[in-house]
Amino acid sequence: MSEKYKFYDPAGMYFVTMSIVGWVDLFTHPELKHVIIDSLRYCQKEKGLVIHA
Repeated sequence: MSEKYKFYDPAGMYFVTMSIVGWVDLFTHPELKHVIIDSLRYCQKEKGLVIHA
């Protein structure tokens, strides 16, 4: 993860995008899909992440 672009605004809403190496289709592979979903759930529970869409 980049250390260069850090920002924090408790009232802010952020747009996040990701790049995938090799253009792997993550959501058609259950084992990869679960890693992403579990990571998002962890961030919601432990870090207060709010996902709007």
